[in-house]
Amino acid sequence: MARWCYRHRLVVLLLWVGALFGLGFSASTAGTDYANVFSLPDTDSKRAYDLMEKAFPERSGDTDTVVWKVASGSVKDQDVRSRIQPALAKIAGMKGVGGVTGPYSGPRGATQISRDGRIAYAQITFADQANAVPKDLVQDVVDTAQAAERGGLQVELGGQAIQRVQEPPTGLAEMVGIVAAAVVLFLAFGSLFAMLLPIGVAVFGVGTGLFSTQLLSHTTDIPDLAPLLATLIGLGVGIDYALFIVTRHRRGILRGMDPERSAVTALNTSGRAVLFAGGTVCIALAGMLVTNLRFLDGVVIGTSLTVVLSVLAATTLLPALLGFLGPRVLSRRQRRRLAAQGPEPERTSGLAARWSAGVQKRPRTIAVLAVVLMAALALPVLSLRLGATDQGNDDASTTTRKAYDLLAEGFGPGFNGPLQVVTSGGDTTTLVKDIEATSGVARVAPLPPARGVTVIQVVPTTSPQSKQTDDLIDVLRDEVIPKAGVQAHVGGVTAVSKDFATVTGDRLPYFIATIVGLGFLLLLIAFRSLVVPLTAAVMNLIAAAASFGVLVAIFQWGWGLDLLGLGKEGPINAFLPVIMLSLLFGLSMDYQVFLVSRMHEEWVHTKDNARAVRVGLAETSRVINSAALIMVCVFLAFVLSGDSGAATAGVGLAVAVALDAFILRTALVPAMMHLLGGANWWLPGWLEKRLPHLAVEPKEEAEEPAEQTSGPASVVHGFVRTADGEPVENAAVTLLSKSGRQLDRVTSLADGSYIVSVPAPGSYVLAVTAASYGSRARHVAVAEGPVVYDVELAEGEVDAVN
Repeated sequence: MARWCYRHRLVVLLLWVGALFGLGFSASTAGTDYANVFSLPDTDSKRAYDLMEKAFPERSGDTDTVVWKVASGSVKDQDVRSRIQPALAKIAGMKGVGGVTGPYSGPRGATQISRDGRIAYAQITFADQANAVPKDLVQDVVDTAQAAERGGLQVELGGQAIQRVQEPPTGLAEMVGIVAAAVVLFLAFGSLFAMLLPIGVAVFGVGTGLFSTQLLSHTTDIPDLAPLLATLIGLGVGIDYALFIVTRHRRGILRGMDPERSAVTALNTSGRAVLFAGGTVCIALAGMLVTNLRFLDGVVIGTSLTVVLSVLAATTLLPALLGFLGPRVLSRRQRRRLAAQGPEPERTSGLAARWSAGVQKRPRTIAVLAVVLMAALALPVLSLRLGATDQGNDDASTTTRKAYDLLAEGFGPGFNGPLQVVTSGGDTTTLVKDIEATSGVARVAPLPPARGVTVIQVVPTTSPQSKQTDDLIDVLRDEVIPKAGVQAHVGGVTAVSKDFATVTGDRLPYFIATIVGLGFLLLLIAFRSLVVPLTAAVMNLIAAAASFGVLVAIFQWGWGLDLLGLGKEGPINAFLPVIMLSLLFGLSMDYQVFLVSRMHEEWVHTKDNARAVRVGLAETSRVINSAALIMVCVFLAFVLSGDSGAATAGVGLAVAVALDAFILRTALVPAMMHLLGGANWWLPGWLEKRLPHLAVEPKEEAEEPAEQTSGPASVVHGFVRTADGEPVENAAVTLLSKSGRQLDRVTSLADGSYIVSVPAPGSYVLAVTAASYGSRARHVAVAEGPVVYDVELAEGEVDAVN
């Protein structure tokens, strides 16, 4: 497939461009129809909602608020009423508005005015839930209400429907993430074209994924959080997957391969690992379905589709783009050096090699330090409290946040999250008195009954995010309502959030067991080992605990929250653990696969665990750390999205990826593998026979099995001479596999003689380089015995092998 895409690159590029613009045009024409559907069957809040919908079908929709404040005087003054009442009447007459309850009508309206008379509110009840209310209608409501403002009269609006038209500008977070990724890529590659490749591939993958998700929103329920999360994960994995393949491709060209062969080899090795890694991310995301929460079904669809298209772009569009670039995927300095000195030997040096050797020397010390650090970061997770953020976490400049603060100022903090006790029979009077006598209740207001159903509005003394409000809901359900002897249920937005958090918490262990068990099975099949997947599972749990510990410290305790500009502290969004664990599991599997596959390859060749771990870490740590740094930049950029849920997920994932890559994969995992020794690769014989074989990243020599067979080791020897027959001393003679892996390297003697070792009969590449002459590379076929092969070098000659 890679070879076909490389050779038909124009066709592939046109297909992708057509798909991107075609989907974009269709999506812009169709518009969006995202729906936040919280279906919580068998919960008390759901039963309360069902009763309200039956008794008040025209008022079972979303209830939003218009709140106004006067700088001086009272909201009862005639000049204030003359501006507010016409606006409320106009809103009440709009199609799709079920009713408007203002403060200027009767004794009940007086309760909607604060005690000091400076703040009042009106309730707007729509005919539909917030996600189904047309945005045009909501915008008309906002414009009409705020048109009543004047000097000394402030008008703000709050509620779920209003929040939909207060979305911050889109695209800023994505652009900042892409620019940061571009900087990291340029530092890693030193080439503008190589830098643009992963970004271009990610843009195509994410673009087609988002447009497809937008179209699917018309056929199934997809929450408005899905495109944000899809962009977040799509940019991260899209750039990373392309980075892995481009890195392998550049290495192949530097080893003397022609660009097409190098691209094919890169896709057939790193491309396979990308397919496996992308598959594990999708499987991890699909694990969210275990929770049976309909809200997350749309998230699974949007994010999984974007990941699939990102993988497809990396395995089809990328080889086509590599075909357009050819050797220009290297920097100019690398191309000049390749032309002057010939293929580079396969060696690992610098910081990565020194760190790998250091881990081998002090595995116990490094393992202890890593465990202590991760344990310290994980400690706050013991205080984790799941819940829901509200409009008090919105940006301070939005009308929803201003309305929230005005209502809290005028009527108390609990007013922003009233509870609805819905009863269908029994002595409602007794229930109202009991609720009024309950500690933590600020106000109780029974509404007129309809169809045998009575709704009692209960305003707590504490804010919706407060733990005391959660405790009050439990007291009402477990003590007050049973004591009154009535059939009643506690509903409202605050109760729904609490039930959602409870259901999520109850199902979280099954979800964790599913994704960890599945990851264990995949790695068991891939690496034929029990210890490697067990280590990976433990590391995933450690990374998750540490990242959630950081989230609790920042978003729940408020440490450094002001620096992020994300409002006040509160509980962690209930949906976040499921989403974060899915993404973290998938991304951790990516790094584990790329790290351990290289170790496993070296183990198969040498059966030397210490060497396998050292070489694997030295050769992969740089690309893993570069990939992780890119993901951290992309995820942190979503702090600028203005969406508190996306910002929290961005920070959590950035911390998780950083800890996973920089601490676990490059320190704790190799240290533990050094300590465990050969036990890393142990697998019972009976299990080995029953497991299917899955080649994540096949041995490079296995690409052309017909040209290499098993057999005894041999040698290639001969002389390196000039065209005049003079011996060439100190010429570098390198034996490589046909896909570019160095097998042996020697320097010619004074008489020009050399000898290199051959592992087995087959077809190889012999590359010879001399400083004063240039380079030459040729295919060499080795049979049972030694092969004599003389090499003639000409001054200034460069000979490329196809």
